[in-house]
Amino acid sequence: MPSDGVEEEAGSVLTLRKAGPELGGFPEYVRLLYVRAEGGERERVGYIAVREEESVSACISVLLNQVGEAALLGFGARLLLSQLIEIYTLSRLPRSLALLPDDEEEAKMGTCLLRKLQPRRSIHSMDLSIFIPLCIVVLLAVASPAESHFSGLHFRRAIEDHQRQHVADFYSLAGTHRRTLASEQIDPLDFDNDRLRDAYIALQAWKKVIFSDPANVTASWVGPDVCMYEGVFCAPALDDPCDETVAGIDLNHKDLAGYLPEELGLLKDLALIHLNSNRFCGVVPLSFANLKLLHELDLSNNRFVGPFPNVVLSLPSLKYLDLRFNEFEGALPADLFSKDLDAIFINDNRFSSSIPPTLGLSPVSVLVLANTPVSGCVPAGIGGMSENLNEIILLNNNLTGCLNPSIGQLANLTVLDLSFNGLLGKLPETLAQLTQLEQLNVAHNAFSGNVPPEICALPNLENFTYSYNFFESEAQNCLALPSRGATFSDRQNCIPGRPAQRSFKECAAFLSHQPSCEEIV
Repeated sequence: MPSDGVEEEAGSVLTLRKAGPELGGFPEYVRLLYVRAEGGERERVGYIAVREEESVSACISVLLNQVGEAALLGFGARLLLSQLIEIYTLSRLPRSLALLPDDEEEAKMGTCLLRKLQPRRSIHSMDLSIFIPLCIVVLLAVASPAESHFSGLHFRRAIEDHQRQHVADFYSLAGTHRRTLASEQIDPLDFDNDRLRDAYIALQAWKKVIFSDPANVTASWVGPDVCMYEGVFCAPALDDPCDETVAGIDLNHKDLAGYLPEELGLLKDLALIHLNSNRFCGVVPLSFANLKLLHELDLSNNRFVGPFPNVVLSLPSLKYLDLRFNEFEGALPADLFSKDLDAIFINDNRFSSSIPPTLGLSPVSVLVLANTPVSGCVPAGIGGMSENLNEIILLNNNLTGCLNPSIGQLANLTVLDLSFNGLLGKLPETLAQLTQLEQLNVAHNAFSGNVPPEICALPNLENFTYSYNFFESEAQNCLALPSRGATFSDRQNCIPGRPAQRSFKECAAFLSHQPSCEEIV
C-alpha cells in the first residue's frame, strides 16, 4: 500500500515525507522494489532508502517475508517499510534466495538498487557468504490513520520475530545448512571464564548489526579479550569475585547506527547500559529480561520504536530509566510507577494515553514526562508520590482538568513544571506547603482566580511563572519577588493594572464560560 501521493512505478525515486529527524543517516529518498513471482509476474515487495550517487557493483536485497507484508499495512501515522539484511556484490548474490529474476541485468534494473550506501566496512573486505543485518527502519506517513490496522503489539512482534530469525540464521545462507557460531570456532581456553565467553558471543553479534560506526568504535572489538573493547568495562563478578565479567557498556555520543540483538541478554552481569545519542533503532529485545543486575539503562536520543518496552519493568535491580527522545508510543503501563525506580525520563516520545493512576505509588526522586501527547487529568493521587520526589516535569503535554490539592503533600519538591497544558481552575492553596520549592511554572494553561500570596511567600522560591493564564488578581508579595532575588512573570492574564495582559473581551469570554472542577470530575 503506497503512501498518499506515491505512484507505483518500478525503479522510480520518490521523495520521502519525513516523520521526524533524518533516519539512519541516509537522505530522504525511497525506491519501489519489485521481484518476479512464481507465475512470472512482478509484485512489489517494499521500499528501501537509497543514496543518489554513482552506480557501483553493490546490491541491497530486501528480504521482507512476513515482516514486509505486515509493514505494508499502516502503523499509526507511520509505516514500517523494511529491514535491510544483506550486502553482496552482484555476482555473489545466491539464486537460492528466490528473490532474483533469472536475468542478471533484469536484477540490476528491477530488484537491486545499484547505489552506494557507503557502509563503514568495505563490501570487498566482508565475508560475502554471511548475512549482514542492517536495521534501517524507515518511517513514512500513511494516507490516513483510519487505514492503520497494524497494532503496536503486532508491530513489536513482527520486528522481534525478524530479529529472532536473524539470530537463528546468523551465519547461514538460504538453502544451506546452519553453520557453527563464530564463538564455537574460538578455543574456550582463550577465555578466563564462561562469562567472558558469553560476552564475546554477545558483543560480536552486536558488532555485526552495527552498520554505521563513524568513530570506528568497534574496530577494537576483535579477539577474546572483551575487557579491552572500547566502551566495555569489566569488574569482578558480584557472586564470584575471582571471575572477571562485563559489568558496564558506555557508548554515549558515538553516533552508532544499528539495533540491539537478542544476544545482549547473555551479558547477565551488566550493571549499566549507556547508549545515549546514537542512531539505534528497532525494539528493546526481550532477552533484556536476563539482565537481573542492571541498575542503569539509558537508551535516550535514539530511534527506538514500538510500545513501551515492558521488559525493562521486569528488571529487579533497575533504578535509573532513561528512554527520552525516541519513538516509543501507545499507553504508559501502570506498572511503570509502581516499580522501585529512582529516576524516570520518558519525555519526547509519542505516548498517547493518560497518566496511570498508579503515579502516586512511584518512589522516584525525578520524573520527566514532557513533550508527549499524554492526555487526561493529573492523577488525584499525585500527593502520594515518594517523599523523596525532588523534581516533576509534565510540561507541554495534553493534560486537562484541575490540579488536585494533594499535590501539596510533596514536601521535598524543588521543581514543579506544569506549563503548556490545558489545566484550569484555581491554583491549590496547598502549594504553599511546598517549602522546598525553587522553580514553579504553570504558564500557558487556563488557570484563573487569584494567585495565592502564600505561594509567593515560599522561602526558597527562585522563579514563579504563571503567564498566559486567566488569573484575575495577584498578591503584592508576588510583585515583590524581584526584591528578594527571585523572578516572576504574570504576562497575558486578566489582572487589572498590570502590563501586557489579555484583552477585556478575551477575559470576559473565558471567565463567563469556564467549567468548574466539579463538572470536570
